[in-house]
Parts: sequence; structure tokens; C-alpha cells
Amino acid sequence: MPNSSVAARLVEASRRLASAVQDLSFSSPVSFVYNPLRYAWPAHEAYLRRFGNRHKRVVFLGMNPGPFGMVQTGVPFGEVALVRDWLGITAQVDRPAREHPKRPVDGFSCRRSEVSGRRLWGLFAARFGKAAKFSEEHFVANYCPLAFLESSGRNLTPDKLPAREVQPLQSVCDEYLRRVIEILQPEWLIGIGDFAERRARVACTGSCPRIGKMLHPSPASPAANQDWAGQATQQLKALGVWAA
Repeated sequence: MPNSSVAARLVEASRRLASAVQDLSFSSPVSFVYNPLRYAWPAHEAYLRRFGNRHKRVVFLGMNPGPFGMVQTGVPFGEVALVRDWLGITAQVDRPAREHPKRPVDGFSCRRSEVSGRRLWGLFAARFGKAAKFSEEHFVANYCPLAFLESSGRNLTPDKLPAREVQPLQSVCDEYLRRVIEILQPEWLIGIGDFAERRARVACTGSCPRIGKMLHPSPASPAANQDWAGQATQQLKALGVWAA
């Protein structure tokens, strides 16, 4: 059953994460840092309250925001059309304090489609039909809430950060992940890609859910460009996360 106190605890955890990562500093090759938990907070909070309001059987864990997904909508893997039309979320999205001219934040007016988000949420939409049905047992979170851009505008993933800057970021994000698991009490934690699975195994020690991995839907991965949805579905069935 929906439980507003579960959502409230998730909201508080995300507020603390937003503040903690805001205090971190990053150097070259990072030139711009976007924190959608700040400038897109209304949409993110709406996502948490609508879809994080009960304990879950499965939590899917991504790496960090994509430039045309969560960067625009505040929702993990948040491809604009699916967030708006399937999840039913729209909200005012402001702009980062420093914005790269090649990577503007247009919010729900963004015309670019995030392939990873389209694939991930599209799979869930195809399998469950209604977002409410999916959210009865499933939730999607990101490990790191920040997006990093080089001076050229190129996206930089957290695993490519300088070593001296990785540890403080991981410390904050590990604590957040442990808090999410404590609140949602899932049976499964599924890393979307290698990075997320590794961080899940490091962060979740002691009493923790079963940890698995599914193929990341990014088009940068050649394997993901050949029936990603079919491959991901088979991986989840093989783990026992989804029934045949």
C-alpha cells in the first residue's frame, strides 16, 4: 500500500544528497557541473512522492544524469516524452548557475531524446502498461546526481573523474544509496551497467538486498544497439527478478 512516510524519507534523503554534492569541488577536465536536484527539484520531488511511496521489491540503479534525460527533467533516465506522457510528471525546471552554451537546460521543452532513457522507460512501459503498475514493486534511482561536462561540452561520467575527487563523491553517494535501500527495503538491487553494479556491491555491506546487473541501454555500447530490450529482459528473467 502507498505510504507517504516512505516518500517523505526519500525526499529528505535527496535533499541531503543535493546539499552534500553541492559542496564538492571538481577540477579539469570538468568545466561544468549540473545538479538537477537543485534546479529541477520540483520534478524530482514529484517523482519521489508519486513513485517512491511504498517499499519496493526491485530498485534499478543508474550511474548519473544524462544530458537529455535527468539533466532536463530531474528524473533518473528521464527522457522528456516518457516522463511527461508515461510517468505523468511536468514541472518548472530552472537553469544551472553555470550552463555550457552547447548543453542548455530547456527542461520539458527539450527537443532532444535521451536514448538510454527512452530504452529503459520504454521497456517498463511495454511490460507493465501503466506507470502505476510498474511502481508497485519497482523504482529507478541514480547513484550520483551530478552531470559533468568538459569545456567542449562533452559528457564526462563519474568513473572518469580524477582519483583525488572520486573518493569524496563516492562517500556521499554510497551513504545516499544505503539510505535509499534502508527506506525502500528492496529484495533486489539491479545495477544498470558495470559501474552501478560495482558501486552497489561496495556501498551495500552487511544486511543488503540481492545484487545483480543488467546491460546499460546507452547507444555508446555496441551490445546495447542490438535488441537491448530483449537482452535486458532475458537478464532479469535469468536472475529471477522477473518471471518468464
